[in-house]
Amino acid sequence: MEKIVAKLLIFGDLPEDSILIQLSKVYRDFHSGDYSKDDLIARCYKQIKCLLELGTACAFDKNLWHNYLTYILIMSENPFTLTCEKVGYKDGSVNHFAKSDFKAFKELFDYDFTELEKELDIDCFSCITNYKAIDKPQLMYNKNVSEKVRGLSEKLEQTKDVEEFFEAVTGFYKAIGVGAFGLNKAFRFRELPTGSVEFMAINNMDTVVLSDLVGYELQKEKLVANTRAFVKGQRANNVLLFGDSGTGKSTSIKAIVNEFYSEGLRMIEIYKHQFKYLSQVIAQIKNRNYKFIIYMDDLSFEEDESDYKFLKALIEGGVETRPDNILIYATSNRRHLIKETWRDRTDVEQDGDIHRSDTMEEKLSLANRFGVTIGYYKPSRQEFYEIVRELAERNGLDIAQDELKLEADRWEMSHGGISGRTAQQFIDHLLGKNVI
Repeated sequence: MEKIVAKLLIFGDLPEDSILIQLSKVYRDFHSGDYSKDDLIARCYKQIKCLLELGTACAFDKNLWHNYLTYILIMSENPFTLTCEKVGYKDGSVNHFAKSDFKAFKELFDYDFTELEKELDIDCFSCITNYKAIDKPQLMYNKNVSEKVRGLSEKLEQTKDVEEFFEAVTGFYKAIGVGAFGLNKAFRFRELPTGSVEFMAINNMDTVVLSDLVGYELQKEKLVANTRAFVKGQRANNVLLFGDSGTGKSTSIKAIVNEFYSEGLRMIEIYKHQFKYLSQVIAQIKNRNYKFIIYMDDLSFEEDESDYKFLKALIEGGVETRPDNILIYATSNRRHLIKETWRDRTDVEQDGDIHRSDTMEEKLSLANRFGVTIGYYKPSRQEFYEIVRELAERNGLDIAQDELKLEADRWEMSHGGISGRTAQQFIDHLLGKNVI
């Protein structure tokens, strides 16, 4: 194994503590003949444990060794894989090195651990190549990662030669993508001590779809139209969803990401205190073969805050043009995002019949840079009843309509008033009481 791993060039920059590197060192010492049997057994078990932990986190199954090798191929972001993601397979000299690496990976796929197991009197490698995963709730792992890895792994197992192996992997790069962006829908990021940013996948994102949001058909239609144009490479606008709390603004955006994920849409959630890192975030995603929504939830600014100026420059007005594969989607309870006061009207300039307040113009300019603004307002009493009725029906609650309305009225009076969120909380309350 150590000789096979040594041949890797494009995929050869694996971390020193990776399972593959550590197992290759086990084989190096094993073949040298100068080793302690107990030491090699302990080192093998340590890597098997790491493999089991990864397999549990990603819900690998059947052949964990093949799943792991496939995971390396999918997660490796290098010039070759990123080019395949962007433009697909192209003839070029780099393919000579890529095929050499894929030949090594095919040899690793077919690797026989029997000799090592017999010498050390262990059977752990036989076990992981014929593994039965324990059924568990989907929230415990990322379904996208699990399905993609296991699907490609089974396909690679059927390849007859390096050419088929090469075509299967490069085809995956073009169709699905590479690295975390290829396997996940949504991300947050954190700042590193070096000043750069690191993206972190959101594994348990809500699986809500637009049909789950009762009502607001015009709002959803407008949001879908803008997003569909965006993912198809047409001109689209930044979007501001504003209005009363609990009306489905955030739910709509989550549903949009779920709906268009298969077409290459990804979401990066950013908090207000992270706006200063926006340029670094954009630098890392602007050349990827995905469409990114930078999502800002509950966006608003107090009178003495100036962070909104970072956002203004990004949306429109900065020296650097915003890349075509990035849009800003924000939600807010405020139509104009920045708190306004009566004092803002005191610095009025008069020019003929035109009156202008510089302070008000400054505060309104941020909201005006969103090309699409969609209002989500609290439902009427009758619309609230319709939402409650629809949610009750979807959840199999068999309650007389008059009684349901009466209980819904009692609930909303002490739980935030009329809104879609209140209706959902009311239904959850009934389900929790097992009222079916």
